This record gives sequence, structure tokens and C-alpha cells, in this order.
Amino acid sequence: MPKIKTNRGAAKRFKKSASGRIKRGGAFTSHILTSKSTKRKRNLRQGGMVADVDQKNISKLIPYM
Repeated sequence: MPKIKTNRGAAKRFKKSASGRIKRGGAFTSHILTSKSTKRKRNLRQGGMVADVDQKNISKLIPYM
């Protein structure tokens, strides 16, 4: 069996946590920041966990992480 290629776009966006769940960054943080409140921008800095329904598909994209 050949090795599975890692999806490089997904590898830059997701990391695996110590427990094996997949971490993600927050969206809406790159531009048009003047219209967003300081509190909103601060809360967007924190990432989150990928939803359970998406976990399986993203795991296939990053098999060796």
C-alpha cells in the first residue's frame, strides 16, 4: 500500500490535541478589523475544537499528524 498524502492546506489549518481531537483557529480575523469591537477580536483569538460531525473527514486529510 502506498502512503497517504497529507492535504497541505488542512495541515496548516488544523492541529491534533493531546487527546486526539482536532483543534482549529477562529475565522474572521484577517481584515476589516476596524468595524469589529476589541472584545470580539480578543475572543476570536482563541481557537476551538472541530465539530464532531467533521472530525472523521478532517482526520483523513491529516493522517500523520
